[in-house]
Amino acid sequence: MPLIPVIMAGGSGSRLWPMSRELKPKQFLPLVDGGHSMLQATVQRVQGLPCTGLTVICNEEHRFLAAEQLRVPQASPNPSQVSAPTILLEPVGRNTAPAIAVAAFQALKTAPDAMLLVLAADHLIQDVAAFHAAVQAAMPLAAAGKLVTFGVVPTHPETGYGYVERGEPLGPGGYAVQRFVEKPDAATAQAYLDSGRYFWNSGMFLVGAQRYLDELQRWRPDMVEPCRQAVAQAVPDLDFVRLHRAAFEACPADSVDYAVMEKTADAAMVPLDAGWSDVGSWRALWEVSPQDALGNAWRGDVLGHGCSNTLVQAESRLVAMVGVQDMVVVETPDAVLVAHKDRVQEVKQIVEQLRSAQRTEHLNHREVYRPWGMYDSIDHGARYQVKRITVKPGAKLSVQMHHHRAEHWIVVSGTAKVTNGDQTLLISENQSTYIPVGQIHALENPGVIPLELIEVQSGSYLGEDDIVRFEDRYGRAGKDAA
Repeated sequence: MPLIPVIMAGGSGSRLWPMSRELKPKQFLPLVDGGHSMLQATVQRVQGLPCTGLTVICNEEHRFLAAEQLRVPQASPNPSQVSAPTILLEPVGRNTAPAIAVAAFQALKTAPDAMLLVLAADHLIQDVAAFHAAVQAAMPLAAAGKLVTFGVVPTHPETGYGYVERGEPLGPGGYAVQRFVEKPDAATAQAYLDSGRYFWNSGMFLVGAQRYLDELQRWRPDMVEPCRQAVAQAVPDLDFVRLHRAAFEACPADSVDYAVMEKTADAAMVPLDAGWSDVGSWRALWEVSPQDALGNAWRGDVLGHGCSNTLVQAESRLVAMVGVQDMVVVETPDAVLVAHKDRVQEVKQIVEQLRSAQRTEHLNHREVYRPWGMYDSIDHGARYQVKRITVKPGAKLSVQMHHHRAEHWIVVSGTAKVTNGDQTLLISENQSTYIPVGQIHALENPGVIPLELIEVQSGSYLGEDDIVRFEDRYGRAGKDAA
């Protein structure tokens, strides 16, 4: 039976603001491994398992981030998958039960007996060998028609996770599921830990694709047909498969736990003792980060004196701490978070304040990534904005115009091929061009090294939605960011 990893890469990760933003959430960040994002680490984790193919589910706003990160060779289970993972784009979020359903319908197109290894893109697993052993133990159960969840062996009485109670043994390494329980209070969590029968609900599963759909049809038939039609009418688009919007929007939203796992008589569990964490808060990240003798976990340019049990992430400047205990400090180019470690769950309240105030710091970092490269808004005022733009070799921005702003481009390194009205010209280092208001223009890097340039915008309105796009090789249309 083919084993297909299905990586769910949706979610906003608001509790890890200001590092995690809506348009670049935690699954696309190197929070634990400085060299790879959590999505890439999840893909690497399935190397060595007998996998066939790879499916990633994300929303449309994150599609280019996902595609770019999956092009990294180390992010693929085997070399044949480097350029051809299946990236399913959800037009709207409908939670995990429909997400797994569309992955199942997609898998059944080519593999009628496919098994789906459903993983979250933003989890940490430190012992990959133990993870592989748990998957291998779960495969016979899934092949026999069980819907298998992985129950994490608890290390402390955690109140932030749901639990799974094990039932009778089901062969070597597996158990029937007695019941799922919600997040407990502290006393109940301690009782669960003492009993040895309860495990943290990891949100990872191994199920037969058709078997899952059969159970979904039994318990939530209102989900099945919308998901079937969303895949049947899906449209290939570059690296992606776009689910049919109207069909998927018609599907109710629910988690796989509520929709299927808590109702089915065939739920099974395999224990997982592999250093698992959902890295769901800054405190959770501190717990899994390397610490010094005083419990400090620091990354970046950090100096401290008399500090203990602190987490500091310095991204762009020096952070100095004196006499601080049990604190979290996260510095980015446009925002700094200071929070007590015991109250980091409340960071999402700050995100809500930013959203209510119609600010942008919850949406994007100062550095914004596009399919053609990235830009960094290094300065701005009432009628001007300065950006540092990097265009990848061979990449091209859309053919576009602006109603309210003019632009001045100065090449710092590389060569730019510029369309400026009726003119097409090559601009090299230390050369520049001026784009008047209303002029149709485009920017391309025809070279083999990155193109670096400075863009100076001036005008009455400088928002990213002042773009009228006429042509775009990345399938974007209308008014949108460059």
